[in-house]
Amino acid sequence: MADKAFIHESSYVDEGCTIGEGTKVWHFCHIQRGAVVGKNCSLGQNVNIGNNVRIGNGVRIQNNVSVYEGVEIEDNVFCGPSCVFTNVTTPRAHFPVHGVYAKTLIKEGASLGANSTVVCGHTVGRSALIAAGAVVTRDVPDYALMAGVPARRIGWVCECGRRLDDSLRCECGRQYELDGDTLRMKQ
Repeated sequence: MADKAFIHESSYVDEGCTIGEGTKVWHFCHIQRGAVVGKNCSLGQNVNIGNNVRIGNGVRIQNNVSVYEGVEIEDNVFCGPSCVFTNVTTPRAHFPVHGVYAKTLIKEGASLGANSTVVCGHTVGRSALIAAGAVVTRDVPDYALMAGVPARRIGWVCECGRRLDDSLRCECGRQYELDGDTLRMKQ
């Protein structure tokens, strides 16, 4: 069902998919059986959405990204150009896993930079920011700024995306506080 979405004529949408109203699917995309893509999303050129993948509302997936089965993307996530997801921890061509995939969760508002990689079986926290080229090999806390190979936390970011200074107050007005290794927005 995709009657209120834009789907470019060069793209393929398998039967049994759901594509939300206002979503745009650009050139050379493939949305596979059982996938659910939310409302007001944008899938750039050459995006592949695997079988049974769940993508929330307002998600932006840039060119050349494959979202494989086992990955779930919550609302308002940004996936930069050519970012990479995996879904098998020990792939072997001669020992296929036959639908048993490690689960990966990208939480609401997170951003994955261009050419970053999220190794399967991990969660990227709410509003976290993964730098371009970083390789995520473990769970990422909410609001964490991650960079490097493997990715390490190099700071914290606001929900709006700006890097937080030592006071944990953003120029947008939001204030945060640390509770151990957990950053929370003050109410």
